[in-house]
Amino acid sequence: MAQELERIMARLGLVKRLLVSAAVLCGLAGVSAVAASAPAVSAPAPELAEYRGKLVYVDFWASWCVPCRQSFPWMNSMHQQYGSKGLVILAVNMDQVRTEADAFLKQYPADFAVRFDPQGQLAQQFKVRGMPTSALVDRDGKVLWTHEGFRSKDPTALEQALRKALQ
Repeated sequence: MAQELERIMARLGLVKRLLVSAAVLCGLAGVSAVAASAPAVSAPAPELAEYRGKLVYVDFWASWCVPCRQSFPWMNSMHQQYGSKGLVILAVNMDQVRTEADAFLKQYPADFAVRFDPQGQLAQQFKVRGMPTSALVDRDGKVLWTHEGFRSKDPTALEQALRKALQ
């Protein structure tokens, strides 16, 4: 499904792609995320409901995702800086083959919780359409915002949003 969507999106112009992405992502804001779950890959990660009271940055990624190679060091940094302030980083892998995810994690280790969701059950709940996609879930389990991609300007803006949400 993701490959088909990528082919369709590639045929659209930039403005149309942005409008489609915005429409998809806007439909998610305010949705409850507390029932979402996926099996653990590395560090044990409880159900999202068990994170109630904490701010959760959920990141959907795949081993083939080039921007994910940049987002992992950034997520490690955010975990180190804000973990003690109530931020939880939860990375959800979408690879069909577990060994591909494991190989990625050897190259780009995660200091945070990682889940494996090859069937895309958790991704469907978050309406993921591309890699990486991230969502910020507030202390009450509501999705505050979602973001698709990871570009050079994103780390600063995302960190500002995290700091604001932690206040």
